[in-house]
Amino acid sequence: MKTKTFRRTRLATSLSLIMGAMATMPALAQETEYQDVEAGNFEVIEVSGIRESLTKSMLTKKAASGVVDAISAEDIGKFPDTNLAESMQRITGVAIDRSNGEGSKITVRGFGPDYNLVTLNGRQMPAANIEATSASSSRSFDFANLASEGVSAVEVYKTSLASQPTGGIGSTVNLVTAKPLSNPGFKAIMGAKGVIDQSTEEGDSVTPEVSGIYSQTFNDDTFGIQIFGAYQDRDAGVNSAETGNGWIPFYGDSGDWNSLPRDGSFENYPGPNDLYAIPQNLAYNIDEFRRTRVNGQLTLQYAPTDDITTTLDYTYSELETRTRRQQISTWFNGAAAYGEYTQGTNEAGSVVGPVIFADATGAGGAPGAAGDIGLGTSDYETFNENKSLGFNVEWLATDNLTLELDYHDSQAEAGPGNNLGSNNVISGVQFDRVLTEVDYSQDFPVMDIAYADGVEGLNPARMSTSGTSFRNSYMKAEIEQLQFRGNYYFDTGIVTSIDFGLSGIEVKNRSAYSVAQRDTWGGYGSPEDYPDDIFVQEDLPGKFDDTLGSNGDDLEPFYYASSMQDFLSAISAVAVANGDDLGPCGTELCMDPNYQVDRVIEETQWAAYAQANMEFDIATMPVWLSVGLRYEDTSVDSTAQVPRITGLAWAAANEYSVLDEGYTNTSLEGGYDHLLPSVDFKMELQEDLFLRASYSKTITRPGYSDIQGGLTVNQLARRDEGTGTSGNPNLQPFESTNIDIATEYYYGDGSYLSVAYFDKEVENFIGTDSYTDTLFDIATPFGGPRYQEAAEALGTTDDAAIRQYFLDQGYVNAEGLIVGIDGEDPLLPIRVNQAVNSEDTRSIDGWEFAVQHLFNDTGFGVILNYTIVEGDVEYDNYSRETQFVLRGLSDTANAVLFYENEQWEVRAAWNWRDKFLVNTFDGNGLANPIYNEAYDQLDINVRYQVNEDLEVFVEGINVTGEYQRTHGRHPNMLIGVYDVEPRYNIGARYSF
Repeated sequence: MKTKTFRRTRLATSLSLIMGAMATMPALAQETEYQDVEAGNFEVIEVSGIRESLTKSMLTKKAASGVVDAISAEDIGKFPDTNLAESMQRITGVAIDRSNGEGSKITVRGFGPDYNLVTLNGRQMPAANIEATSASSSRSFDFANLASEGVSAVEVYKTSLASQPTGGIGSTVNLVTAKPLSNPGFKAIMGAKGVIDQSTEEGDSVTPEVSGIYSQTFNDDTFGIQIFGAYQDRDAGVNSAETGNGWIPFYGDSGDWNSLPRDGSFENYPGPNDLYAIPQNLAYNIDEFRRTRVNGQLTLQYAPTDDITTTLDYTYSELETRTRRQQISTWFNGAAAYGEYTQGTNEAGSVVGPVIFADATGAGGAPGAAGDIGLGTSDYETFNENKSLGFNVEWLATDNLTLELDYHDSQAEAGPGNNLGSNNVISGVQFDRVLTEVDYSQDFPVMDIAYADGVEGLNPARMSTSGTSFRNSYMKAEIEQLQFRGNYYFDTGIVTSIDFGLSGIEVKNRSAYSVAQRDTWGGYGSPEDYPDDIFVQEDLPGKFDDTLGSNGDDLEPFYYASSMQDFLSAISAVAVANGDDLGPCGTELCMDPNYQVDRVIEETQWAAYAQANMEFDIATMPVWLSVGLRYEDTSVDSTAQVPRITGLAWAAANEYSVLDEGYTNTSLEGGYDHLLPSVDFKMELQEDLFLRASYSKTITRPGYSDIQGGLTVNQLARRDEGTGTSGNPNLQPFESTNIDIATEYYYGDGSYLSVAYFDKEVENFIGTDSYTDTLFDIATPFGGPRYQEAAEALGTTDDAAIRQYFLDQGYVNAEGLIVGIDGEDPLLPIRVNQAVNSEDTRSIDGWEFAVQHLFNDTGFGVILNYTIVEGDVEYDNYSRETQFVLRGLSDTANAVLFYENEQWEVRAAWNWRDKFLVNTFDGNGLANPIYNEAYDQLDINVRYQVNEDLEVFVEGINVTGEYQRTHGRHPNMLIGVYDVEPRYNIGARYSF
């Protein structure tokens, strides 16, 4: 073994800082730049555009202590893709989730959005998420909030060192913004583009997007200012078919309510050992979105001496989204009529799916009194606002000691944009459905409705409204963080440097939800109360011409759309005439500003770390070794406001509403601490051929709802049970033991080949378990003496008929509601889902293969990568039990071909992601899987440099118009199919 002397030159300082930045991610947040390297001490490679971006990223990867991948901007304000997530999907092992056809959240090496920590310039960022029908529990970061023009690099750390913050067992993703002192002089750039989205039918066909950056240094480059701003409008649409209320699974020998009849009406009737499922509903959704995004950042830097640099920055983003939905839907109420299922084996593990399924809800009903055809209308606005104020001072105390202090105060907030809520629906309705047949044989489910005698189809003169729901979901996350970091460099010896630091962080998250719901699903008013002209006929098959199969001729020919304002006015007029109270706003519909669920979780995290970085030779091969230990202590204080349950009302045939009055607060505490070791080894086997090996332990903290302080009961219940959720602040975080081995060969300018193997052993797996109990002693009218009386009198157990009997007999309370009677009616069982830690250890491993090759001076280049992810965490589709399974696990692949010269830049990028598990519960709250089917997408960019300052470009996203599809236990058990159209950007960029 040979001891090397470390000479502290400016080149060595720069390279050591790069190495330290890779080992200490916050240091890298000050940008991986090579500006301190003096010309003449190394080979200068003159590249620009795509080649420059790829070369920067390659050098970041090469210099790193662990396994790191990066994307660098081609120039200030010029990122490879218009969306950060879509750029990141080009990285080996990174896959993305899309929302409204645009990249939103990331999965790394099979670990989904909640398992990846996102930082901005080394600072942990808060994230605010809202859900449609509940308070959100997610910690995941939505990259759609940020404009890519404001980011100079994205770094994905797949291995962890002691100096890195904790929170991501999948990865730590650091977003780096440019600094004025790193780009001395004057720079100003303006960009403008027109966004052409072919998916919208109601919005503008072309919408604007503009961005600008101004950066300048003064006083011999000791003071700098940078201002960035971006504005985007986008109109888009997504048409979909969904089984939003999920599927009810049965084994073939089941005789439970809602199971298939045994009268020979179903072909290939499931065998006793086959598992099948019954759909709860089917809906066709016509969605239109308008999104407005504003980004801004101000950065001030001052270097009073050569040894001190101070940075003050403020970052702001706001995303406002308006969603309008028209819907035609049918509800299946346990009245399976006839159909066909796929052939099963009648052996354990056999899962069969529907080919044809017919439901006779409403059969025999007279016109106007049969089953309903839902014609829902939604129109709501949401906002997502992010603010971050930070200060950093870096001090080169001596030639060997660098100290850094960093502070930031950041918050993220999301909620409704007006008093109509963060999500809403008014159900238009026509009560003339006697049979619904759905063909599930192809990707798109085709629904055919049979109408009552004498009714020819949908008719505005027969339409009214039924129930309404206005939801108010809100989240606010605040983070205050102080970090102290130090690096001490040794002039001689094996140990070249020691990194050390302390950090404290306070995380406060408030997640709240309320719903103002009217359960008038049997109808409100009469068709005469609703003007015919508020219902507008629209063609239905034309909305799905890209996804319909050969059976599309049987699809309903049209639907009727209505505006939210027309519905609001008509319903309000009925309420005024009848003297009805519609909810919080009297005779007008609105959301409830008083939250029914309101949970506040405060986490205090303290951390200390020390890390030794070594450099030595084995034989003649240089070796770099980093060994560190990080201590983390987290305390949890969780408070929740939950409703005080008072009873149960029978709202519709198979729909019951949990009644509440007032609220109660519950508080719970928890906490945990961890010692997280890390070892990173790198050896240069020969020039530019590296072998890496890493070992570390990492954690991911539980979701917010998992550690809430109380028990909440969902407002909507069924005839046989209600549902609820309960928190557990004493949950332990996911803990992963990680091993990585990689070989990388950098064989040319901007070219390399890499192969990596990773293995993760995950403990404290957090899943959902459930138990059933008669909580709160809620009496239910179902099954009680009055129910039995009705069943005997009518000679049927049909829910709708028995409910009508209750109304006819006056079995209602003072408010006209059918409620359970204490001491007389049975108690409602409530199935409670609660987060628990699994005692099992689960293993995930995989391989990453990557090639990046620049074809000398031809201008051509190619990037190819493929990731294989495997694990013992596969969902068992045959089991109806709760399962602890990792979501998001899938293989991914990328292929990018590009060409550039002094004027032209052309790039075609293809991305593929295999099938993966999205969720372990579907829309009905049962333990059912949701799978996202394999998906691929092709994007094409073309840029032309008109002159030294002006560039024009065309960008095409999803140019082949691929659609997305999700399903349950069987491919025929559709969850959703989403028709996504191509999107194009045409614009220009000018440098002053």
